[in-house]
Formats: sequence, C-alpha cells, structure tokens
Amino acid sequence: QRLEDFMAQAGKRGVVVELVFFCTMYFDNLWDASPMNVRNNVNGIGTVGRGEVYSGRDKVLLAVQRALVRKLVTELNEFDNLYYEVCNEPYERGGLTREWNDKIIETVVETEASLPGKHLIAQGFPRSEGPVREVHLHVSILNFHAVKPQAVGLNYSLNRVIAFDETGGADRSDRKYRTEGWEFILAGGGVYDHLDLSFTPDHEDGMAVPLPPETPGGGGPTLRKQLQILKEFIEGFDFIRMAPAVARVSPPATVRVLAETGAVYAVYVNGGTAAELELELPAGIYRAEWVNTKTGGIDKAEMFDHAGGQKSLASPAYSEDIALRIVRQKTGR
Repeated sequence: QRLEDFMAQAGKRGVVVELVFFCTMYFDNLWDASPMNVRNNVNGIGTVGRGEVYSGRDKVLLAVQRALVRKLVTELNEFDNLYYEVCNEPYERGGLTREWNDKIIETVVETEASLPGKHLIAQGFPRSEGPVREVHLHVSILNFHAVKPQAVGLNYSLNRVIAFDETGGADRSDRKYRTEGWEFILAGGGVYDHLDLSFTPDHEDGMAVPLPPETPGGGGPTLRKQLQILKEFIEGFDFIRMAPAVARVSPPATVRVLAETGAVYAVYVNGGTAAELELELPAGIYRAEWVNTKTGGIDKAEMFDHAGGQKSLASPAYSEDIALRIVRQKTGR
C-alpha cells in the first residue's frame, strides 16, 4: 500500500519513478543485514558469499529474487510513470553475471506479457571511453553514473535512451550540476537524475542548506529551480523529433545543439560572457530567444528572415552559460 501510494502521489506531480530491483553489496555490513543472506532468514536460502548473491549460483535464491520481481511488476502494472532498473551499479565489486542479469530482465518481460501495462527496462553500465558493446534486446535505457555528455554520442546509434542516472563528486556547486544537466540533455540524452543531498532524514523538505560537510554531492532549492528551467525549456519542444546537430561559437566555448531541421533548434552555450553563434538554417522566418539558465527569463529576442545557409546570431551578455530557442514561424494563409 505504501509503495502504490508513493507511485500515485508521484504521478499526480508529474514525477517519473525509476524502481531499482537490486543493489550491489558494496560492503560486508550490507550483506550481513541482507534478507538474502542465509543467516538472516528461516528458509535456509542464500548459501553464497557476498560476491555471489547476483550470480544465479544458488538456484533457490534466484527463484526468490525472480518471485520478488514478479510481485513488484504485477502490483505496479497500472502505473505509467514508471520504469525499472535491474541493479544499481552492477559493475561494482564484481560477481554479477550476465546470466543472472538476463534472467531478471526476462522475468519482467514474461510477467508483463499477460498484463495490460508495459514498462521500459534500464540497465547500468560503467563509464567507458567506448560504446556499450552488448545490450539485451529488452533493455531500453542505458544508465550511466557521473558520466560526460560524450557518452551520448558514443551510444546514440544504439537507438536507446541514454541516461545520466546519478550525479555526485567533490565539486558541489550549483554551476557543476546545472551545466552538466544542460550539456547532457542538449547532447541528446534522455534522463538527467540529480542526487540532491539537501534532502536528509532531518530535512525531508530538501532544505539542509548549507549541506553537511560529509555529503558526496550538491543540491538545494536554488539548484532545483535551475533544473526546473532546463526541464521546462526542453519540454517546450517536441524533443523526440529532435537529434544532435552542429553549430560553431566564438569566442571558444562548449556548444550543444538539438534540432528538428528546418523547424526548431535548441542550443546551449557553456562558458564565456558573450557568444557569436553560427549554424546552418534553411530559408524561412524565425524567432530566436536567448534564455537565462538561472532565471528562466528571455534576455534577448529577435525575429529574422533568413535566405538559407549559415546564420550568425549574437547573444546578450551572460554569466557562465546561456540557452537559445529558435523556432521557424508558420507562414501562408
């Protein structure tokens, strides 16, 4: 009842939930407390070591794990604001086998085969300088933690949702999380999940500001407002029709572009205090709006009639970063 109420409340607020079935057993104290450990259940299940709990070696334990997945998938079938992840950081500490991973995925698919709702499945992958080599047929979301936007380009051809699934790091500044969120989404990523460490047991409202010194990341109401601006900016486009495109900017800065060519363009510039942007546009009448990433306001707007080819656009003055929305205007009767 508590889980179903949680899902319902999230749905009312437009929040999509990622439900993670299992988590890496990082340390002995986690395994010592786990109900999957034979010492902690009266059924004699889990006669394996900490590094073998997700190996499938204990067939009875595997059966219970699959039963848990079937139960969750059945109970939550009605909710459309949901996707599943097999295991959090499965590449950490070793011991998780591909056979076990595929069994869990197949359990989801088999359970939903006779149910009305169908949900996407995510799988976590380690950061890499190259693309993911093997992806299960039924995995729709590739999860990465603390990853760079380049991961989108490396894996874009796989035709899966690329997810920045967990933030963190020594740099706890709002700028770090704001700019990496904008860069990842405007590079063509589909998910940016920020771990907001201002939510604590003593501050369930997310107001633990300043953050406790031991926290491994940032957060707070100011950052949440800035990420809301990113969310509303990208939702202002029919973004599933858009794909990464190219633009040039001077002076040098990082620039990301998503475009539905000839219709709409979403641009993000990270770095500097003013920029001259140049990109290819078909002939037409366009409206350009420079968006302040910290306030959501329009710092500069203009209409222009373009004959086709390269178009140069000058930004207003800004601090740190700025976004640009270009929309081709409908003409005719």
